[in-house]
Amino acid sequence: MSLLHALLLGIVQGITEFLPVSSSGHLALIPWLFGWDDFAGDPALENAFDVSLHLGTLVGAAAYLRDDIRRYGTALLASVAGRSHDATDARIGGILLVTVLPAGLIGLLVLSSTTDLGDRTWLVAVSLIGFGLLLGAADRRPGDRDPGSLRVRDALLLGAAQGLAFQPGVSRSGAALTAARLLGIERVAAARLVFLMSLPVIAGAGLVSAFDVRVPSEWWSAFAVGTLAAAVSGWFAVHGMLRLLARRGVGGIVAYRVLVGLAVLVVLVVR
Repeated sequence: MSLLHALLLGIVQGITEFLPVSSSGHLALIPWLFGWDDFAGDPALENAFDVSLHLGTLVGAAAYLRDDIRRYGTALLASVAGRSHDATDARIGGILLVTVLPAGLIGLLVLSSTTDLGDRTWLVAVSLIGFGLLLGAADRRPGDRDPGSLRVRDALLLGAAQGLAFQPGVSRSGAALTAARLLGIERVAAARLVFLMSLPVIAGAGLVSAFDVRVPSEWWSAFAVGTLAAAVSGWFAVHGMLRLLARRGVGGIVAYRVLVGLAVLVVLVVR
């Protein structure tokens, strides 16, 4: 793999992991569109590179959200230990913990019962369009609910929505943001909650896949470049998404998803 390809894929991963446009969908579409064959049909090597990119986005997002992680984590641990704590923060920490369960179960079920769905390019395109329109509809709903008011069943719904991202084109953040807006959570608070929800899932998925990771020495530089690019772009993606939602809705993102999906379908037809 050239360092340029590694850099570009790292940037794409970092940006699209937290913008609700599907990172896995873009990582499947870009090599398909440009005819890249960097892994020469080696799924183990491709999986290893994917793990390294996700590690990068995890580091970048955790760095940006470090104050939230410390705040909710400290309150939750204090609550468990019976020490003085902020009840709302502890509740949100518990909600975040509960969301991991359905997402993790869905992920394990998919890993054990299906093969990679990324090569179904038409399905990636349809998922981009369909779930993009669903996100747009959910975002138009009014909502001023605080995350501290969420219940366990709400957390399970959010986690299940996040688990739908096994299909490239759906978007982990997009599906979870759709569910959060349907639950009436205010737009920026919903996005921040969704980003925090994603961190343990990304970490868990990377840990499960890491057991099969084998990186040839000649690939170390490409992996390092891709991981660093994903970390930096992931930080900026979280920052940019929160600023965007503070000013306007997701109309532009929905339009982008629909246009990309339609363009891919057109290319499939004319090729």
